[in-house]
Amino acid sequence: LFYDASYSAPVMSKQAVGAVADYDYIQQHNTESYDVVNENRFLDAITNPLSTFSIDVDRASYSNVRRYLKQNQKPVKDAVRIEELVNYFDYSYPQPKKGEPFSVTVEVDSCPWNPSRKLALIGLKGENVSESVIPPSNLVFLIDVSGSMDSHNKLPLLKQSFKFLTDNLRPQDRVAIVVYAGAAGLVLESTPGTQKQKIINALDNLNAGGSTAGGAGIKLAYAVAKQNFISNGNNRVILATDGDFNVGASSDAEMVRLIEEKRNDGVFLTILGFGMGNYKDSKMEKLSNAGNGNYGYIDDLLEAKKMFGAELWGTLYTIAKDVKIQVEFNPAQVKSYRLIGYENRMLNTEDFNDDKKDAGEIGCGHTVTALYEIIPAESEEHAPNVDPLEYQTTKVGTSPNLMTVKVRYKIPKEDDSRLLEYRILERKATPSNNIRFASSVAEFGMLLRESEYKGSASFSAIIARAKQSAENDEYGYKADFVKMVELCQMMYR
Repeated sequence: LFYDASYSAPVMSKQAVGAVADYDYIQQHNTESYDVVNENRFLDAITNPLSTFSIDVDRASYSNVRRYLKQNQKPVKDAVRIEELVNYFDYSYPQPKKGEPFSVTVEVDSCPWNPSRKLALIGLKGENVSESVIPPSNLVFLIDVSGSMDSHNKLPLLKQSFKFLTDNLRPQDRVAIVVYAGAAGLVLESTPGTQKQKIINALDNLNAGGSTAGGAGIKLAYAVAKQNFISNGNNRVILATDGDFNVGASSDAEMVRLIEEKRNDGVFLTILGFGMGNYKDSKMEKLSNAGNGNYGYIDDLLEAKKMFGAELWGTLYTIAKDVKIQVEFNPAQVKSYRLIGYENRMLNTEDFNDDKKDAGEIGCGHTVTALYEIIPAESEEHAPNVDPLEYQTTKVGTSPNLMTVKVRYKIPKEDDSRLLEYRILERKATPSNNIRFASSVAEFGMLLRESEYKGSASFSAIIARAKQSAENDEYGYKADFVKMVELCQMMYR
């Protein structure tokens, strides 16, 4: 910014004008959309002993929240999905036993923000499959090049991110590129990973302009993936967009039905969100849930490096699908409980044994963590107020178990699920860094959401516990989390 002596008004460089225009658009014309998240409440263990949900490996909420904080803005409450904050990080769970795609870890500790209660952690760890044995990939980049993508943190960032992914392709992998704006088109036929420069050149030639025919783009991308389908391979569409569809099939319901039809073709889906101002998180979360896939948000190149570098095959290669968890709480030990997060992933009790019911996927090396806050049976706290049953009585057993954890999953090429089952005794033990760090992230999410269940949660307690438990932080993600909390400590005064 500088002043021209011949004018009374300030004159700005082209870059500064663009930056101010971006800022003004965000402030005055913000049309971002998020689904309402109604926090899970406490449930009585006698009348509601079963808790059933789909796993969630999406991590978009964490990097989206980070984007808000970088701009010194408090994130929208419904942008904060606590399970996605917790699952942004890897935890030191053991590798699975031979023949199983993931391990299951259960741990119980006191609840940091309410010490009279307990906190139970359920952690899944996907097998770290060697890159040399991962089958060839048939990838289709489905890229939004509509006018809404004409911003420095949208198409330019997208192109740089996909170039980084291209650099990490193997010779046996293949990439096609489909774009959509006013219409959809194939700009690069399926090309082997040995021709990286050809793929990069195709990305460089992309420019933004026009309306957003998202439905047509999805249909074409799946058709291209089917045309180049690799039997026993890794077939996936990667949709990159701000989510602002406005031509053709554009309603959430239409798009979800379209994705649901396509998932039976054996093609998985990854959705990557970019940008701000008109970002449609609600739409993209629905699509990823419907399409046997995962959902991430790329706010900067370091996030692209995380997703397509250290976590490349976790992002792109599924080792177990339709993974569901069902927990039965023992009323002799538990008065009431609540699942922290996963509000958009809750399932009916009968869905657990229904193999037609879609659920979440685990990628190679992924960790998935769920936390339950538990009010012990001996607590003087009142259980949720439920009228007594008129036509039946409930007899509580005398088992010393706290709960039973069941996990159902399918091998990606199979239609019948497999069952894992664990009975959990509460044992006195020193809490691991896994539950201590996961609880600090969950506590952070509750403060951002201004949760009615936050108890004595505080940013200072989060910082202290996170610093003490941030082990195995090779890339500094946990240290960056602490910095985010320190920033919030100043913002939320």
